[in-house]
Amino acid sequence: MPNWIPAWHRLPRWGKILYALAGVAVLLAAVLYGVPALQKPDTCHDGIEKIGDECVGVDGAGYDFGTSEISAVAGAIAEENERIADQPHVTVAMMLPLQSDADGLRQQMRSDLQGAYLGQVRANSVEGRDPKIRLVLANPGRNFAHQDKIVSTLIDMARSGEDRLRAVTGFNLTLDATRDAVQRLTENKIPVLASRISGDGIANVDGKDKRFPGLARIIPTNGDAARALANFNGGRVREDARTVLVYDERADAYVESLARAFRGIEETGPAGPADLEFTSQGIDKLTGTGDDFLAIGNNICGSDADTVYFAGRTAHLKAFALALADQTCHDRHFTLVSGSDAASLAQTMSEQDWARLRGEDGEAKVTVRYAAPAHPAAWETELAAWTQRWKAAHHREPAPAELPQYLAEPRAALDTLEELIESTGAKLGSVPQLDNSRTMLVYDGLVTIGTALHTVRIDDAGQVPSLEDVRNAWSKLQSVHRVAGTSGLICLTTGGNPYDKPIAVVELNPGRSGRGTLEFVGLGWPTGKAQPKNCVIPSTR
Repeated sequence: MPNWIPAWHRLPRWGKILYALAGVAVLLAAVLYGVPALQKPDTCHDGIEKIGDECVGVDGAGYDFGTSEISAVAGAIAEENERIADQPHVTVAMMLPLQSDADGLRQQMRSDLQGAYLGQVRANSVEGRDPKIRLVLANPGRNFAHQDKIVSTLIDMARSGEDRLRAVTGFNLTLDATRDAVQRLTENKIPVLASRISGDGIANVDGKDKRFPGLARIIPTNGDAARALANFNGGRVREDARTVLVYDERADAYVESLARAFRGIEETGPAGPADLEFTSQGIDKLTGTGDDFLAIGNNICGSDADTVYFAGRTAHLKAFALALADQTCHDRHFTLVSGSDAASLAQTMSEQDWARLRGEDGEAKVTVRYAAPAHPAAWETELAAWTQRWKAAHHREPAPAELPQYLAEPRAALDTLEELIESTGAKLGSVPQLDNSRTMLVYDGLVTIGTALHTVRIDDAGQVPSLEDVRNAWSKLQSVHRVAGTSGLICLTTGGNPYDKPIAVVELNPGRSGRGTLEFVGLGWPTGKAQPKNCVIPSTR
């Protein structure tokens, strides 16, 4: 008889019966309902949880979350992470949805991650400057639906001596769930760099208590973009009778912010048409909007309005533009004006779509103009125009030192990005489409994070900056420490906002045949004038 006797063997007979019944009950519950303790969590990959048809989690080892479009660039990020593994480094998380059934959205994900990888390589290539950036991909699910799980993981990583998470970026959609993620991250002292969200509701207000302490942005808010658009029109006050606002009534932080910004544009003259609303079923869902757009188009045709401010997502903007082009008021030309979400509109246009915009006579019936956060043609075009004016006034070519910084430095930054793209080749999976601005903005975001990390000194022991160090570094990125971004000079205020960051006014021109073109029209400045020398932010006192 062994000395060790299981506890249940020492029970009286009735106790053994109850013990056995309890075991049967546990097994029965496991069969009927599932018992977490007896089940392994459903996973897509190591550390990546499967929730429904989505793969939610954080990875920096090359996992593509089942999206083949990002396989190559995810692998390139993993390779760069491995390269700097033995050097002083911190972790930066790229948080955005990484799965979709829509081809266009998967291409956008690739553009975003291409920018992230190129920005990581650029930041890590600064000679003699540490720490390096280890980049991880954080998938919160469609529309950030599972952001709470990801944020919890990122908080743990920020507290981990191994991961040393020091910033979170990405955030490609202005949604309530996005705002909740940013709020919780910043409440937990984690620095956040927003490169793609333009909603005014996810921004600190300069001069007031910070709602999101530790948040920095490099994209103008919708309010700034609307002011820049108005200023681009020469500062002229528009005639109220010739403008109308069309907006989506669905709860959407981006749309609400954009509609509010358009309503804030000062106008004059007799009152124009009242706002016209529609209600969509989701960001990329068109169900039920067809009849709304037909009726709205009819009403606009019956008014004197020829400029339509459109507060809605890209899918709805495209559907409305085509519906307006189909109206019977053939002698009218309409201009649709929208916000930064429209940056991917051209990618979704077919030849048939372009043909509908211009009509049977080849004349454009509808032109779409939007406030893009960046465009690759901006700097060369603006510098050429500036140089022409200079030569006319001074009768000579300007010296390099005489070129305006707000144009010359972004052009140089874009040259660097294009050289990086050429040198990385097949690692990106495809050649980035810079004219949709996504790669440029996300690249600028990683370069900005790298600049912040490098402004904080680390000691000889190789200790990396603290979370507080990085949060405090945002407001230092101005004047001498300005960041020359491909999207413009990035000079951050004490609230973490980009001062007078320009918008690129971009137009979808249907042309007279075939595919239309995406054309850079000009730069708009929120303050009405270009950034000052050295990007020294003026006092508001």
